[in-house]
Amino acid sequence: MQKEWLLLFLAGIFEVVWVSGLKHATAWWEWLITLTAIWFSFKVLIDAAKKLPIGTVYAVFTGLGTAGTVMTEILLLQEPAHPLKLAFIATLSAGVIGLKLVTKDQGEKARRKEHGVDRVVHRRSV
Repeated sequence: MQKEWLLLFLAGIFEVVWVSGLKHATAWWEWLITLTAIWFSFKVLIDAAKKLPIGTVYAVFTGLGTAGTVMTEILLLQEPAHPLKLAFIATLSAGVIGLKLVTKDQGEKARRKEHGVDRVVHRRSV
């Protein structure tokens, strides 16, 4: 897994932290953790977006945050796990995985170009 995808995954994890903090924080130190998670989440999101397509980055970020928040509520906060809720999370997860599989970053394009893979494809098509 490339660095940018790891950053995007990390941004999604911190999104779950700050979204949960917005709902449950009551003490000053809980708000400090929430605000720090917001800052860090968007910092690594911006770093990931420098190399990956922005549409994919945003879709994966929000998908990871949504699925993670719902699963956190079910597993840690004893929210009811409705079967349809789980089915929609599975559908969302399939979309996120699909976006990962079909998205190439700029680093990969540069490596392919450096090794002449793009030229070979171009010669075959001419």
